[in-house]
Amino acid sequence: MADPKENVQMEKIVSLCKRRGFIFQSSEIYGGINGFWDYGPLGAELKRNVKELWWHAMTRQREDVVGLEATIIMSPAIWKASGHVDTFSDPMIDCKTCKGRFRADQTDEIPCPQKPSKCVNDCHGEKTAPRAFNLMFQTFVGPVQDDSAIAYLRPETAQAIFAQFKNVLETSRQKVPFGIAQTGKAFRNEVTPRNYTFRSREFEQMELEFFIKPDEAVEAIHGSVASVPTTGHPGEPQSNWGWQAWHQYWVEERVRFYEGIGLNRTTLAFHRQTPEELAHYARACVDILFKFPFSKRDEQGELKGEELEGIAARSDFDLSQHARFSGKPMGVFDDELRAAWGKLPKEKSDDLWRRYYDNRKRYLEKSGVAPEAAAKQATEDANGLAKGQYVPHVIEPSAGVDRLILALIANAYSETSKTDEKGKTETNVVLRFHPRVAPIKVGVLPLLKNKPELVAKALAVRDLLRPWMNVYYDDGGSIGRRYARQDEAGTPFCVTIDFDSLGEKPELLNTVTIRHRDDGRQERVAISDLVNWLLPQIR
Repeated sequence: MADPKENVQMEKIVSLCKRRGFIFQSSEIYGGINGFWDYGPLGAELKRNVKELWWHAMTRQREDVVGLEATIIMSPAIWKASGHVDTFSDPMIDCKTCKGRFRADQTDEIPCPQKPSKCVNDCHGEKTAPRAFNLMFQTFVGPVQDDSAIAYLRPETAQAIFAQFKNVLETSRQKVPFGIAQTGKAFRNEVTPRNYTFRSREFEQMELEFFIKPDEAVEAIHGSVASVPTTGHPGEPQSNWGWQAWHQYWVEERVRFYEGIGLNRTTLAFHRQTPEELAHYARACVDILFKFPFSKRDEQGELKGEELEGIAARSDFDLSQHARFSGKPMGVFDDELRAAWGKLPKEKSDDLWRRYYDNRKRYLEKSGVAPEAAAKQATEDANGLAKGQYVPHVIEPSAGVDRLILALIANAYSETSKTDEKGKTETNVVLRFHPRVAPIKVGVLPLLKNKPELVAKALAVRDLLRPWMNVYYDDGGSIGRRYARQDEAGTPFCVTIDFDSLGEKPELLNTVTIRHRDDGRQERVAISDLVNWLLPQIR
């Protein structure tokens, strides 16, 4: 087998991230710790910008979504109800020769530590049989470390939303359909972290659980359930939407978000999970993929992409599980449904009752409930429709912050070459971030640092802009070198204070030169207009 090819583009990106302070390996001075990464000054700003933009789009620009910030450690019963304790595992094998541990489904991809250029199948040591390896990090709560104190670091942020659903519903004055959004740390004890920050053991998520009426309730109220095309944006939400319309809506809303921060559709790919790939409770799931440099290629040589975000239609599984395990009701009362149900022809109400009954019984039986008990519970649930009661279904857009940060850096990375009159060629890196996510919005540069009047004016400009945006003041080296440094950091605009700013040309007194990163274009703007000129560019 040939040695694996180096990924030159990824090597350049990793080198840049270390050199410019985007990403560092955690605990590097002690040799590092696999699967954990720290964000340096520029990376921290980039990450903060992305999370703030997501939060703003999901909650502050919508009337139907509210926020939550839950703890990392929760009751272990939550993870039992969600299935993580019993099923959140990867099949794993050990090599008795090289002592390596590998996911059983990736043995053709993972290098053997003793023979780095060879895959594990070329290591002739005896292998153990595949065995389950739970991906949750275990810890203990309290001073005694016994079985009664076992807890877990959360492997996702979603379950807290489901556990707090009724509290949020009752305190936020929301009505279904509505969503609960959360960002935060999650932890998965990945067997083989890989592809830089793409698959890590500590990471951040941005998740929305959007709760909707079951289709049977929608049809009872409106007479039918609207259908929408499976491609394109379906438009503004309608009261007669069922799960399929809501699912398509959120797929397109998430694509709009990515387009708004610089990832256009040509950089993305989409995977609609097949029935065989779907979880047993899911009705549909669309994965939004980004074409990373390390992505596999299709038969035509095109990058296939790796998952940035999954948008799943999860039925009523999650709330139902927590209702069943906690003994606390997770259903809602809908007076509109109760009023509409009483007006339905018997044939219609019988049909809707039967469909709701079948769905509930199917869920219960797949969750391990005995058929007789499942039938009894499903009957009670279906009878609740006439009283205006149901368990909400959910659409879940779930995105990884760290994967998105890596995608933005990979998408922004570019190189420019310039040859001088002596024939010497110099290559510079430019990070073409969208101004909305750029870590530094504006570089403020006095033309010369040994001219006090230029420095004073530049510092005044810096202080003028600071309340509105992240500004970097730089007076070291030639103006060309400073431009290059800001290009490499992804700064979209540089403001230069020169002698014309001081009135060498009277008509240009108190003006500055704005230099555009992507094309080098320069324009003159009055200092008094700077804030109003810049704000629309970076928001």
